[in-house]
Amino acid sequence: MASILRQIVAGPRQKHPEAGLDLCYVTNNIIATSGPSSTFPQRAYRNPTDALVKFLDYKHSTHWAIWEFRAEGTGYPDSEVYGRIRHFPWPDHHPPPFALIPNIMASMRDWLKGPQTKVGRVVVVHCKAGKGRSGTAACSYLISEEGWTVEDALLRFTARRMRSGFGAGVSIPSQLRWIRYVDRWTKYSKLYVERQVEVLEVHVWGLRDGVKVAVQGFVDEGRTIKSFHTFNRHERIIVESTDAAAIASPIYNNETSLPFSDHKYLPPPGSEQITASSSLESGGNAVVFRPAHPIVLPTNDINIDIERRNKAAYGWTMVTSVAHVWFNTFFEGDGPEKGGEAAVSGVFEMDWDAMDGIKGSARKGTKALDRLAVVWRAIEDGGTTGKMGLKQIITEPKEGESVPEPNAADWRNPKHSNLTAIGKELGLRTESPASGGVSKASSMRSAGSSPSQSVEDALAGVKTHGPDGEDYIKHRDGQPKLTVSGPDSRVPEFAVLDPTMDVEEGDGGFGDTASGTGAVATGTIQK
Repeated sequence: MASILRQIVAGPRQKHPEAGLDLCYVTNNIIATSGPSSTFPQRAYRNPTDALVKFLDYKHSTHWAIWEFRAEGTGYPDSEVYGRIRHFPWPDHHPPPFALIPNIMASMRDWLKGPQTKVGRVVVVHCKAGKGRSGTAACSYLISEEGWTVEDALLRFTARRMRSGFGAGVSIPSQLRWIRYVDRWTKYSKLYVERQVEVLEVHVWGLRDGVKVAVQGFVDEGRTIKSFHTFNRHERIIVESTDAAAIASPIYNNETSLPFSDHKYLPPPGSEQITASSSLESGGNAVVFRPAHPIVLPTNDINIDIERRNKAAYGWTMVTSVAHVWFNTFFEGDGPEKGGEAAVSGVFEMDWDAMDGIKGSARKGTKALDRLAVVWRAIEDGGTTGKMGLKQIITEPKEGESVPEPNAADWRNPKHSNLTAIGKELGLRTESPASGGVSKASSMRSAGSSPSQSVEDALAGVKTHGPDGEDYIKHRDGQPKLTVSGPDSRVPEFAVLDPTMDVEEGDGGFGDTASGTGAVATGTIQK
């Protein structure tokens, strides 16, 4: 039964030809895998943790360690991987808080290249599917520590992780934006300055009825996405113009809104045309959302979350659009290029078609808007809050220095509020008083995807690869292929450790093997 379930979940993925595991060698020392599990029912259709550990022990002795990025919990206790694990969790389908990047890179570098490094060490990265978050970390390492270009790193990860015709390994626009941030961070001394940031205004062109606009950011060391403010109808100003420059108006302390551009906005070619039937907000194409109270985020990382709801019967609303976009004000303010002295204010602009979709897909539902722009300002002198801003200079720890590590999420995967926030879908929801205050929620008229359209399987198209790109991964000593002969087809009964292997105890401070000696699990070998 477990074998059948795994085949269903795997879909178009290729199993590891030697051990039947979902993993690939991005390079000869970086392995990407989907998240293993030690609990049921997940164990029935994911990589069983013990099977992954047996494979890594057999192929790499004690020279492997895991870097995991799951804010939803790993699905197994640290003890099942000998405590040889580093935790840098952040939510699924999103980029990481950039402040995590220097420590992730330093810890991976120290394991692979540090003075105590053993020959043949490998890093094992995993999230849920072993694609978005794992790919962001793996590509960032290749760029920052190995000197790869952004294009080469992304192409390598896709070539090793994805089957032909199933798209890119890292495909979420905000994660790709972060990888390019890493490239700029690397080129300019690896200096990052964390700041508190205030969102002054959000400008929207082509806003449809029933759209909720929220400002979000990271809290809890990056494990949780918090909504700091949701705009209501009383904070909305209709501007009778499609001229971007005409939206500039006095805002706080007699200052002027930052200019967007000096030309009229035109929808991108092929986009939905703005007509009376497009259910636009009445009064014009451009809307300014201006908060009644200051919106202050604790870091440079800002997410604009979009959701469109349309009224249904009996106290229900129909969610017809879901999208969001992340940006980092340090990089949008050219911080790396300015020696860490990023601009104190700016405007971030984004078209609807370039925003992140539902659960990491390109699908967003019906069109909620054409374009948005966020006016922001770093809090350095108090700003409109009357308080001094907090600033933290973050550099990559040097070799030999301790590397800070955030707290791990609960491995048992508790159902907390953040899990529902990162898993938004289209469809019916219960109507709340809050939803009535953010939009008119009129009937939907725009054409778009059916709410019943299923989200693409996050694991679709994933494949396996050996360290040299081969589909068949050879035994590390050149021995014949092992036969998968255990009662569970994903747990091959091969020799996990041989007494003749060179096994060190306490390798690199991550923990020892289960016994510290050459424990053996027997199996059969194909001649």
